[in-house]
Amino acid sequence: MDFPAIDPVIFSIGPVALRWYGLMYLLGFLAAWWLGNHRARKPGSGWTGEQVSDFLFYGFLGVVLGGRLGYVFFYQFGLFLDNPLYLFRIWEGGMSFHGGLLGVLVAFIWYAKANKRAVFDVADFFAPLVPPGLFFGRIGNFINAELWGREAGPDVPWAFRFPTDSLHLLRHPSQLYEALLEGLLLFLILWFFSRQSRPRMAVSGLFAAGYGVFRFIVEYFREPDAHLGLQALGLSRGQWLCVPLIATGVVLLVLAYRRGNAAPALAK
Repeated sequence: MDFPAIDPVIFSIGPVALRWYGLMYLLGFLAAWWLGNHRARKPGSGWTGEQVSDFLFYGFLGVVLGGRLGYVFFYQFGLFLDNPLYLFRIWEGGMSFHGGLLGVLVAFIWYAKANKRAVFDVADFFAPLVPPGLFFGRIGNFINAELWGREAGPDVPWAFRFPTDSLHLLRHPSQLYEALLEGLLLFLILWFFSRQSRPRMAVSGLFAAGYGVFRFIVEYFREPDAHLGLQALGLSRGQWLCVPLIATGVVLLVLAYRRGNAAPALAK
């Protein structure tokens, strides 16, 4: 089917425009803020609404700065070497989840040290709040008709012809696959898992392993970056970046259950 005619700009007033992609980022932040405050209000959470808001501010900076740095160094390093100022040309687009994750990890460590908290107490509390942002972000990619999937066969009735595809092929809407797996499904898994009594680090480990596995799967349906193509073993750059993420998640889960340091169940 043909891609629906969606104007990426919701409305504009003079030079100021509200775009769907920017709105998706805002919705992701608001979802994390609402869910974090919901859990902070529960007895024994160990968090206040003010603390949630403080961390989300730094976490958002980590997403933006880390996401941009990750995209440039993981996917466009050649452009950076040719023109270092490309790093700052954010209006041209380009964000990387793996880079954003590294930025958030820096925020976790900084916030934990500044507030005398265990790093994984911070990470375990906020990990379930990340997938809603991933969900909205992928919806934004779909609306922008970017990061589309590989060619789909005639037996895929939900395949689209994206207007940004010069070949006009029927393609998998891999953005929606990611929204459902890395966003909605991962959120449900983490949310209900964190409601139970479990050892410290377990929620963080499950997030890392869960995201890595879901992203690795979806990459089989997502068109690789044209300038990178498929790499060793026929895997994409995104899949290779998921390998250490999955391994880290598994290690964290094993260590968590071996140590058995119980963490309080979060709000039901």
